[in-house]
Amino acid sequence: MPELPEVETIVRALRKPLVGRTITAVSNDWPRQLATHTLEALNWQLKGQRVEAVKRRAKYLVFELSGGDTLIIHLKMSGHLAVVEAGEPRHKHVHTVFSLDNGRELRFRNMRKFGRVYLVKDPETVLGKLGPEPLADSFSPAVLRERLNGRSRAMKPLLLDQHFLAGVGNIYADESLFYSKIHPQRTADSLTENEVEALYTAIQKVLKMGIAREGASIDLYTKPDGTYGDMQNAVAVFRRTGLPCYVCQTPIARIVMNGRSTHFCPHCQR
Repeated sequence: MPELPEVETIVRALRKPLVGRTITAVSNDWPRQLATHTLEALNWQLKGQRVEAVKRRAKYLVFELSGGDTLIIHLKMSGHLAVVEAGEPRHKHVHTVFSLDNGRELRFRNMRKFGRVYLVKDPETVLGKLGPEPLADSFSPAVLRERLNGRSRAMKPLLLDQHFLAGVGNIYADESLFYSKIHPQRTADSLTENEVEALYTAIQKVLKMGIAREGASIDLYTKPDGTYGDMQNAVAVFRRTGLPCYVCQTPIARIVMNGRSTHFCPHCQR
């Protein structure tokens, strides 16, 4: 699933071709992808609205529209967004298309069909329960400490909980725990103040690295233009099972936690 760096990369790529453009029509051949409206209602509501801004919240793409509505798209496991000429052949897994006033289209390709499209007046109805943004100025070691207080969950599944912290997924949780030297099975209430500081620093480090490298093309993720990100070439532990740790040469281990593959160094992470 695209995580914060991948979604941020997509948002940055879509701003130029979308901001200032007007939506003229919407088509869809998989109704379950439309979370809040029927296709007829979505067309009626969106037609004539101009895209004023393209933003990100956690793993969601947020499109602010001129009529006061907000279009929100969650890519889920396999979603891909691209702006292309209307005459270009459509991929068989493109299920929702937003036609634009310049003869181009925003196409939502979604092979596994888990992605969702929302249209709301108040974005908080979709986004309101999400945790803090880990790269926001308001997020600090003190905020992280406060959110950890009183929790006894293991750190890996806790970092994946979008109500705890927004945007971190499997790749960046594993990488954050490696750089902070915290074992993924450690519980939140066992962390020292120094470890909380280290975890904060590591989360910031790996997310910024992921954005700088335009995401990790490990599974189905590609940028809107179809090219690959580069973060997969910079991971320290994720999917490096059995390979030597870059720090101590101990083979990277893999366990499953809450159904998710988890990668770590048994020597460096305690």
